[in-house]
Amino acid sequence: MELLGKSKTYTIGIWYAFIIEFFHGYYGRRRLWKTMGTAICMTISGFCIFYGIMIRAIGSGTLFFLVWFALAAGSAGLGLLIHRGIWAALPGEIRILCYAILGAGVLFFLVFLAFLSTGWWAAGAENLDYIIVLGAQISENGPSAVLQYRLDRAADYLEQNPDTVCIVSGAQGRNEPCTEAEGMADYLLTKGIPAERILQEREARTTAENLAYSRKLMPEGSSVGIVTNNFHVFRALQIAREQGLEDAVGIAAGAKPFYQLNNILREYLAEIKYLISRIVS
Repeated sequence: MELLGKSKTYTIGIWYAFIIEFFHGYYGRRRLWKTMGTAICMTISGFCIFYGIMIRAIGSGTLFFLVWFALAAGSAGLGLLIHRGIWAALPGEIRILCYAILGAGVLFFLVFLAFLSTGWWAAGAENLDYIIVLGAQISENGPSAVLQYRLDRAADYLEQNPDTVCIVSGAQGRNEPCTEAEGMADYLLTKGIPAERILQEREARTTAENLAYSRKLMPEGSSVGIVTNNFHVFRALQIAREQGLEDAVGIAAGAKPFYQLNNILREYLAEIKYLISRIVS
């Protein structure tokens, strides 16, 4: 009986120690995940602030850098919710819904990247009748970095295909010294492209208008290539199909590697907007 009593005491002691250790480990893990979640959110927030400042510094002429600041604020807010335990206190259904929305967004982004890659290295075709260079920011100092990549790619193509005519398309923005078409034509002239091979389309303010207005300058049935940056080729060709340029091909120019994350995010949001507009219309 004494041995049995000792055995029962020993068994109870083991279970007691197990229960204490289990709950100690459970709450320890909760603290660990809470700390990790807060640290990850704050790190993402800091990166977004830094990257947004860098995008603003290049003077792209758009306000898209504000998206990075918005992401920074959202990430910091989530980190604060996690740190104060508010996130964990939310009803499970709300957290599951948030996880589902986030997961759907990530999945769509991965699918989008797969489609984006189809135009990333597009080289077009030889001896096209026309190429259209899509406009972008022009400053007093000349084309922006994004536009210069497009123009350099167009100049290379025109040198290799001497019978191709180039259409440069773009109106004058509120902070631009001239129309984008004029600025692009001037740049191509400095690259040795003859003026008679350059047509200017000076009214377009969107990619859709670039293609619609440029189409009017070409005879029906002309073969055409669209020169734009690699991150933009996929969506540009989507819009080209809408504008009746079913056989248009992409000619991909490069872009500065450091800013590609910004470019891709911008295209991702633009693609969502494009798809929504298609559904609504």
